[in-house]
Amino acid sequence: MLAELHQLCDALKLRYAREAIEDVLRQAQRSKPSYSQFLQDLLSRELQDKRRRTIANRLKQCGLTDYWTLESFPWHIQKSLARQRKAIEELAELDFLERAESVVLVGKPGVGKSGLASALLLKALYAGRTARAITAQNLFEEFEHSQADRSTKRLIKRLSSVELLLIDEFGYVQARTTPQINQLFRLIDNRASRKSTIVTTNLGFEEWGSFLGDKALTAALLSRLLQKCHVLPVEGVNLRDPAYKLPARAPKPPLTASS
Repeated sequence: MLAELHQLCDALKLRYAREAIEDVLRQAQRSKPSYSQFLQDLLSRELQDKRRRTIANRLKQCGLTDYWTLESFPWHIQKSLARQRKAIEELAELDFLERAESVVLVGKPGVGKSGLASALLLKALYAGRTARAITAQNLFEEFEHSQADRSTKRLIKRLSSVELLLIDEFGYVQARTTPQINQLFRLIDNRASRKSTIVTTNLGFEEWGSFLGDKALTAALLSRLLQKCHVLPVEGVNLRDPAYKLPARAPKPPLTASS
C-alpha cells in the first residue's frame, strides 16, 4: 500500500506528500481523523512546502545580494528615520503595488536606502509577487550588452513585466552612451502607471539631468517616474561605519510556510 501511495505522489509530483505520508499515516492512526481531515492535513503540508520552495527560488533569482528586512533593519541606530518608519511600514503593506505607485529613496551613501528597498522587495516576494533587483550600473551594462546581441527589446520587456523592480544605487555610475539613457527612459515609460518601481539614489532630482547628460529626456523620465510616487528622504549616520558592528551583508531570512 505504501509503495502504491509513493507511486501516486510521484505521478502527481507531490514531493512533500511523498516524504511525509508515513508520518501523516502514523498520526492518523493515533488521532483517528475523518477522511476529509486526513486529506486536508496532507495537502496543506504539500502546499506549505511548495510555497517554501517557490520563495526560495524567487530569492535565488531576484537579484538581491543584501537581505535586510523591516525586522532586522537597524532602526535603533538610524534614529533619524523615526518619522519615516511609519510611511515605510505602510508601504510594506504593499497597497502601493495595487496602485502601481513607485518609491524613490533619496539620501547620502550608507544611510540605509538599499536596506529599506530590499525590505520592501522581500515583502513583495514573500507575498507571492514577482520582483527583481538590479543596480543601476548592472542595468546600464545589460543595456550595453543587449545592443551588441540585439536583445534590447526582450530585456526591456522582461524588466517591464515584473510587478516590482528595484533600481539600486542610481547616481554612482553614469550611463556611457545616449542609447543607454534612451533605454532607461523606455523602461520607466513602460512601467509608469502599470507596475511599481523602487529607485534608490544619492542624487537630488535637480541633479539627474546633469548625471544623465540629457536634460530634456531626464525631464520626461522624471515626469513618468514621479507621476504616482512616494519620495522618501533617508538621512542619518553612515551605517557602514565599523563602530556600529553591522554585518557587511544581511543574510537571507529564514523560509517559513507563512512567509
